[in-house]
Amino acid sequence: MDATTSATVVLVVMVVGYALAKWLKLSTELSMVVAALAGGLAAGFGVPARHIAEGAMTYLDINLIFFTATLFMNILKESGGVAFVVRGMFRRFHRRRAVLLVMLTILLLIPGALTGAGSVTVLITGGMVATVLVSMGVPKVKTAAIVFVLAGLSAAAPPVSLWAMMTAAGVNMPYVGFFWPLLLPCLLAGILTMFLLGWKGTPVEIDRALQDLPEPPTGMNSLRIALPFLVFLALVLAGRTWPHSVVVMGLPFMFLCAALTSFLLSPVKIDFLRISRSTIDQLLPLLGTLTCVGILVQLMTLTGARGLLAVTTVTLPVLVVYASLFIVLPVSEAVLMWGAAPVLGVPLVLFFNTIGLNPIVALAGMSIIWPLGDALPPTAIIGRLTVDITGYKESYMSFLKACIVPAIIISIMGTLMVIYSKELGFLTGI
Repeated sequence: MDATTSATVVLVVMVVGYALAKWLKLSTELSMVVAALAGGLAAGFGVPARHIAEGAMTYLDINLIFFTATLFMNILKESGGVAFVVRGMFRRFHRRRAVLLVMLTILLLIPGALTGAGSVTVLITGGMVATVLVSMGVPKVKTAAIVFVLAGLSAAAPPVSLWAMMTAAGVNMPYVGFFWPLLLPCLLAGILTMFLLGWKGTPVEIDRALQDLPEPPTGMNSLRIALPFLVFLALVLAGRTWPHSVVVMGLPFMFLCAALTSFLLSPVKIDFLRISRSTIDQLLPLLGTLTCVGILVQLMTLTGARGLLAVTTVTLPVLVVYASLFIVLPVSEAVLMWGAAPVLGVPLVLFFNTIGLNPIVALAGMSIIWPLGDALPPTAIIGRLTVDITGYKESYMSFLKACIVPAIIISIMGTLMVIYSKELGFLTGI
């Protein structure tokens, strides 16, 4: 049996193993482990313990970033900082609908951008923003759609973009130059979504909204909120301004410093250990997914299945690849969740690189399309979480229909970024 046939058989066995595990109602994470073990057995490697251990540690640095960044945001919320910002913003701009919508867009983008997880956006600011939007006369179905789409864009936005980081790691490409190629489309698509779904409404019911929003504790002010972010920004800028003089600290340490600053400045007493434990509970599905994805990718590499996908992808007609992005990326996210990035993202980036496109801009374009799959079955983790947090009680299909127009805009935007990535290459050097 030649190498291509062998890799094909292994890939088929992996797919069957994954499908069988899902049919037995195992979680997506365990299904990926089953697929990896099935592939190892089919290729004659048995249960390769060393490769399983190495794969499990592949995304350890990304897991640390998620934990420390989410810990920071949870401490900020627990101290009353998020409630203080939302109430202050609403009081100041409730008569200026356009300005308030832009501010709400930015507020929804920040948590996911810092943590890389859309679920954090939904949990930290989603409920409060939903309260504000409903008080502005926005229907609940559109409110839920806004929170979901913005949560997805926030996860794709810099500085921590999960799909871009995982794919870049898979092709040994430094995670450098992604800031503007990710920020500009996420911000533009977020504002368009907010205005498309949230512009029409009724006069703001400020008294009702303020009653529903949590009251910040006495002593909370702008300085207590701004200082942790300034600490984080100072550490980032120090490393970039004096790269040969400042010790490499890494994003996890920077986020931890910001979290400790927020903890020390909190006007109320915070149980640091309790918040740390709840953060682990909150992120456990994500951390588990990344660990299992690492195992799957390691076994796919060992057995040749990953190489087969790469070779098959780079031999496809260019137009077919372009035309299928808006379907392939969301569907792969719905099936594999974040595992879609290393499994499909790596061969796609290699393909784009071979035909002369800018791999950074092309990957950024794909990264804004991937999160759309988080509302699709069988996983739909972020979509269902959004529906619960925003209090939308009607059919889930109505929620999906409300997301269609923003999804089409984002898909077109991401695809055009891929096609014209070479022309947009200047963004990587800004």
